[in-house]
Amino acid sequence: MALNTAKPLKPWPYPRWIAHRGAGTLAPENTLAAFRKGAEHGYRMFECDAKLSSDDVVFLMHDATLQRTTNGHGIGGEQSWQQLSQLDAGSWHSRHFSGEPLPTLANLAQYCIRNRYFLNIEIKPTPGLEFKTGEIVAQHAALLWHHEKVPPLLTSFQVDSLKGALQTAPHLPRGLLLHNLPEGWLDTAKSLDCTAVVCQYALWTPDMVAAVHTAGMRCLNYTVNDEWAVHHLLNMGTDGIITDRVDLFSAAS
Repeated sequence: MALNTAKPLKPWPYPRWIAHRGAGTLAPENTLAAFRKGAEHGYRMFECDAKLSSDDVVFLMHDATLQRTTNGHGIGGEQSWQQLSQLDAGSWHSRHFSGEPLPTLANLAQYCIRNRYFLNIEIKPTPGLEFKTGEIVAQHAALLWHHEKVPPLLTSFQVDSLKGALQTAPHLPRGLLLHNLPEGWLDTAKSLDCTAVVCQYALWTPDMVAAVHTAGMRCLNYTVNDEWAVHHLLNMGTDGIITDRVDLFSAAS
């Protein structure tokens, strides 16, 4: 008789719908204005990108460089928080958001905790600082959410960042981000004691969903902006959808 090696699915306290970088394209990404905009559309969970300043302040930004989403130049991680805090992170989007500052993770934590929102923190290290960024982001998240029942979900494409998070705050849930399927991807997620695998949505197949669920993990998708894709992914049994289109998809569905 074959042994049943399936692990029970770990508790999943998070909503199905997750607003990408706050509110996708409706406001400047990774700013408090974006998270407020996502909340206006009914979203209760947000995804953000976190990296380190040169003096180890955790702040929100996707790119390694500053040019696309601020009026600054150069590599963000090579500047101090005092320098970064002076930047305009809103004018690139529209005049309405002119002067919007870069937030720290502590700023966003305060907003989420006070409003009972959930958070997915993508650890987005400056190249060369993968492990250290995972350590410090996890350390800060553990302290900031110390009294909360539901901690943030920490995700990363960088295995070393997840290793740093695991070593520093093993009680925080982790998710492995994938933009392709390298050999051994599921074993990697298991070795990091992940609670989720977060895939570029076109990668999922029914067999993959079954394998991840059998391993006791959840299946999340990024970045899903089309209705046909949403229906396909829900029918496949995936558990969470990260979207830019907070104006199109109801977070209550």
